Amino acid sequence: MAAKAGENSGATNNPALDPDLDRPDHPDHELAQFGAGCFWGVELAFQRVTGVVKTEVGYSQGHVPDPNYKLVCTGSTNHVEVVRVQFDPAVCPYTNLLSLFWSRHDPTTLNRQGGDVGTQYRSGIYYYNDLQARLGQESLEAKQKELKDKKIMTEILPAKRFYKAEEYHQQYLEKGGDLNRYN
Repeated sequence: MAAKAGENSGATNNPALDPDLDRPDHPDHELAQFGAGCFWGVELAFQRVTGVVKTEVGYSQGHVPDPNYKLVCTGSTNHVEVVRVQFDPAVCPYTNLLSLFWSRHDPTTLNRQGGDVGTQYRSGIYYYNDLQARLGQESLEAKQKELKDKKIMTEILPAKRFYKAEEYHQQYLEKGGDLNRYN
């Protein structure tokens, strides 16, 4: 199994390749990261889940420190548009978040969700601990059985450093943003 988030699998001088070492605001809460296409709609869906206490959109899994939206959209950084979810597992089990993740996008398309095309829109479950890794893998296997012949392209990897997206992206749709503004 790959290194757990919080463990550095090797010396690196590139902070973008390090695990996400941020901590939740409360000791009983956990973090999770999901990539499922454009982060605006994905974030709004997670915001509505009972037990989710905070969401942020940003960039993860890339190799360039401190990326911005324009740079990520070039496809040269390997970052994914992700939603980082802070949740209370006593109220919202991680499996509930996984169910929502699978329902929000087509995991059988590579680097594409609807009209959004590029590596930044790839499907991914980025875990913070061994339990999240195991549950993510089990959920993928269950979804693959459901989809039969359509191959799931979702990656399951340790959460790398999270770079918060520009403020105008945060809770964009909740603030009345237009989903089709940039399409």
